[in-house]
Amino acid sequence: MKTELFIARRYMASKRKTGVISLISHISIAGVVIGVAALIIVLSVMNGFESEVRSRFLGADAHIHVRTLQKSGIKNYGFVSDQIRAVKGVKTVTPYIEDKGLIKSRAAQAGIIIRGILPESAKEVIDIENNLIYGTLNLGAVEIDEQPTRPGIVLGFELSKRLQVIVGDEVTLISLSGVRTPHDTPMMRKFRIVGYFETGLYDFDDNVTYISIPSAQTLFKLGSNVTGIWVKLNDFNRAEKIAKTIQIKLGYPYEAISWREMNPNLFAWMEIEKWAAFVVLSLIIAVAAFNIISTLIMVTMEKTREIGILKSMGASSATIRWIFTLQGTIVGVVGTLIGCAIGVGLALAQSHFKFFALPEDVYIIGWLPILIKWSDVILISILAILVTFLSAVYPAAKAARLNPVEAIRYE
Repeated sequence: MKTELFIARRYMASKRKTGVISLISHISIAGVVIGVAALIIVLSVMNGFESEVRSRFLGADAHIHVRTLQKSGIKNYGFVSDQIRAVKGVKTVTPYIEDKGLIKSRAAQAGIIIRGILPESAKEVIDIENNLIYGTLNLGAVEIDEQPTRPGIVLGFELSKRLQVIVGDEVTLISLSGVRTPHDTPMMRKFRIVGYFETGLYDFDDNVTYISIPSAQTLFKLGSNVTGIWVKLNDFNRAEKIAKTIQIKLGYPYEAISWREMNPNLFAWMEIEKWAAFVVLSLIIAVAAFNIISTLIMVTMEKTREIGILKSMGASSATIRWIFTLQGTIVGVVGTLIGCAIGVGLALAQSHFKFFALPEDVYIIGWLPILIKWSDVILISILAILVTFLSAVYPAAKAARLNPVEAIRYE
């Protein structure tokens, strides 16, 4: 193999008669470099966006929702919570109430999603405390000088701008729960704003509010019941498996829904987009492979005399085949190594220095996110080397079939 590798490297070297061939070899290497680097950078950016979006969703929501099919909600939620805690992989749980309603301020009104929580246990499941940008999580009775005592409410920052309110202002929540005819009176309660939160997810920040569970139970006429139980896991990647375990353990009428099932279209679309980009950018490597094929065919034509001499000296067809196969493989390996170095280097530089900024009013973050998955880097490297190796098979086989007598007859 040392002899074949030595000859393959010599054939790739620039010489007076083969300068064009050598140039095409370098262009082929450049094509592999660009393809590999582009794939690593693009997939790292997509992984970064997916990770960032996922972390925002998981920060604003639980890993698993356990709900009941009964409209009255979960009655004995303490007992159900204990059963869920006993499941392996569950870190903590908290009850919640969630329903639609209407919020009114002096300036505006809007349809919203109202969430009732227990702040002390809820902040262990979702990142509401970390997302709080102003105020407190005091959802109990709030007293302000010379004003009536009201229960507290926390608004999404975008919603607060839409309602034109500030901390300390009063708002009215209206629930249509139990309203069946025009003669039924909707439940209305006044609340005092105690804080704003911001997750970076516009729809969430523009539509969600938090109140205490006792206030939500009164507003939605649930008595002592809750809508469901939020579950936080030790590993969110096992959410679907653990959700099935909880579902089996609790049985009817309960259902356990993982975070991915709560947002199926979004994460499916991101996965499809990632692999579509992988396929499209792989065409760059395919173009480089065609360059390798044309280069090796030209080398075969140029080196006909040398091939004939090698065969007349006892070189086998397998030896000739390996010489040209190794020549194509060298292009792939060198291009892949350089491409990996450039791609990973640029990705790490962006991750550290964040020199590519994004408009924060359009995107959820202010810089281009990067997440390098080494499994992707390995997959890209294997693909690039495999494609370049296969591209050398036909020219190598053609060179191996040369008849030594015909090759040197006129030399």
